[in-house]
Amino acid sequence: MKLSGDLLAFAGRIGHTFRTPELLVQAVTHASISSTTRPDNQRLEFLGDRVLGLVMAEALLAADTRAAEGLLAPRFNALVRKEACADVARELGLGDVLKLGRSEMMSGGRRKEALLGDAMEAVIAAVYLDGGFDAARDVVLRHWSGRIGAVQADARDAKTALQEWAQARGQVPPTYTEMGRDGPDHQPVFTVEVRLASGEGEIARSGTKRAAEQAAAKALLARLEKRND
Repeated sequence: MKLSGDLLAFAGRIGHTFRTPELLVQAVTHASISSTTRPDNQRLEFLGDRVLGLVMAEALLAADTRAAEGLLAPRFNALVRKEACADVARELGLGDVLKLGRSEMMSGGRRKEALLGDAMEAVIAAVYLDGGFDAARDVVLRHWSGRIGAVQADARDAKTALQEWAQARGQVPPTYTEMGRDGPDHQPVFTVEVRLASGEGEIARSGTKRAAEQAAAKALLARLEKRND
């Protein structure tokens, strides 16, 4: 099999020459267009998630030889979560080469965060199966290196930090309520409210429910910390 021009260009962007092109084709094939002769990328996604995790764990240990597990774990989570994978996928133009069914294309599948994140993990697995762990490590580090260097010293997400703030003061964990959802199905905007048992709360909007929750928690934390300065 020979890769199409767009897939050859994509392989160039990720920095790997495929000896078995079928692996890359499978990695960019969504379940919405799969068949008995055209396997989708779900199994590769499963493998790629584990390969990415091992590469990130090694990289974090090497980057900070003294960090305790309590600091390494949130950094790791920040680097391997679906949003990070989707960001890398966008930088590489992965959405442009995805093979999607008509319904998925019509609903904006090329821009969906979960779909992009899954496909990026599948691409990592394709590189691993084609060239081995060293090849996969090279690709991951090439495209995650800036994120590894920039990951915060304490990368706890805002929701975790807010929960710990509340628990330290004898409060129950904060609650998150979806207040609304606007926009088309392929590009929704979620409105979420976070509220503490003591009554303080904040509202935020974002393109995913998770991101809206994080934004609301971050805003509330900032207000609480400013009040306590």
